Amino acid sequence: MKSIPFFLAAVVGMTASLLAEYSAPQPVQATPGILNEYLRAQAASLSAWDFGVNVRLRYEDKEEAGTTKAGSNWDFSARPQDDNDNRYELLRVMPHLGYTSSEVTVYVEGRTSYSYSDQRYNASAAGAGLSERDGPIDLYQAYVVLGNAKKFPLTAKIGRQEIALADQRLVGPAKWGNTPRTFDAAKLRWQSPQVAVDAFTSSPVYVDNNNANHSNPQDIFSGVYVSLPKLCAKETVETYLLGRNTARGIVTDNWTGVSSPNRFPAPQDIYTLGFRAKSNPKAYGPWDYAIDGMYQFGDRTAVFPSTAVAAALAAPRLEQQAYAYIAQAGYSWTKAWGSPRASLVFSHASGDKNPTDGKSETFQNLFPSNHLVYGVMDLNGLENINDFKITYTVKPTRAWVLSLEGHEYWLDRTTDYWYKNDVPRNFTGSAVGSGAGYRINPSYGRKLGEEVDLLGGYSTNKYTTIEAGVAHYFRGAYIKESLRKVGSLDANYVYVQVTLNL
Repeated sequence: MKSIPFFLAAVVGMTASLLAEYSAPQPVQATPGILNEYLRAQAASLSAWDFGVNVRLRYEDKEEAGTTKAGSNWDFSARPQDDNDNRYELLRVMPHLGYTSSEVTVYVEGRTSYSYSDQRYNASAAGAGLSERDGPIDLYQAYVVLGNAKKFPLTAKIGRQEIALADQRLVGPAKWGNTPRTFDAAKLRWQSPQVAVDAFTSSPVYVDNNNANHSNPQDIFSGVYVSLPKLCAKETVETYLLGRNTARGIVTDNWTGVSSPNRFPAPQDIYTLGFRAKSNPKAYGPWDYAIDGMYQFGDRTAVFPSTAVAAALAAPRLEQQAYAYIAQAGYSWTKAWGSPRASLVFSHASGDKNPTDGKSETFQNLFPSNHLVYGVMDLNGLENINDFKITYTVKPTRAWVLSLEGHEYWLDRTTDYWYKNDVPRNFTGSAVGSGAGYRINPSYGRKLGEEVDLLGGYSTNKYTTIEAGVAHYFRGAYIKESLRKVGSLDANYVYVQVTLNL
């Protein structure tokens, strides 16, 4: 692990042509899974049914930013008493059963999730501090789809389900995690060649280890998402309005089994108005682009998972005035060996310039799949951040994917926190500007650092995919200054993952 930065430097030097987004390789031969293949071979009538199990096993090795039971407040710390290394295994098993007719689809999916040798374990913390453990088995999805869009443009999807919008920067299931996200929701979809409209209301489902997972009626997430593929000749234009309304009384509910960062959310009434434009496939030849703009308004409280209940109840409402935008461009060499693609992405999310003025200018990241877009080490998200990302992906065959990715991060404002998973790094035992821990430190540099990721995946057969990655985080001025009295170190990360489609 200690040699990772030197290895990555060598890789960067050798792969100047390997400079976009990584996604797992597809099997050379498509398959519905072993169980479906067998059953459908026995009787043609079983083709309407879907039986299967997805099994995923991953090993992770984190150095200097392992998010152990002390949380993320001591990531990068060189203090002898800070054990911020973590090596563990994750297992996730998701069996499902589905049935589809001409007018109705029914789908039920379970999930069991375990972590082993995980130093995030803290017997005195809510949920034992293990956000990626949820046993013995729980209901992940259970929904019915009514209607057939080929016959009539309106369909309804009702029940526990995943919700994914656009590229999942604001709303997604976060499938990289061992306990991905679902919602108890009702969604209507109108789809025609000119317009697609999704309207939904939902409650996020909270992971409660060893208990039945449930949503909370005091936490409502709703929205309307409109896609206009024919509005422009070469672009698809999308616009949306999302609202999260969380009652103050939610903090007094029983959250003892729900670990951070998934514990009670901040009481809020926040609305996100967004616009997105993306180029249609091949509209500009080998070039492609997308732009996103988001504005938030409403009000919220500065409440986080570690906030005491009494403080959460007394927290004042802050007027929300925040924004974010993303600009990305890519180029694909479709006729070159490996069909390489390079991309540049710049992401910006506003931070709060004055924590005492009764306003909140910190953009709220809602329910994202951050792992897909902000680095495989999962140390940053779309809050008080600037992220400049360059990626290059090559696919030597359908079964192989290789990707090299680099990020440069800096805070939007040092008058706000550095956030991870909506939770601020904040060590209240150190004074502001003391160099003894993360706080709101206005006099420090904004640079958080750089992350370099090398990722690869191979589909060994139509049922099995193997993936691996190695990453290094070069700490910047903000980290060094925040920990200057205790010392700091760069962070490393390695993972190996096997996925089975049974």
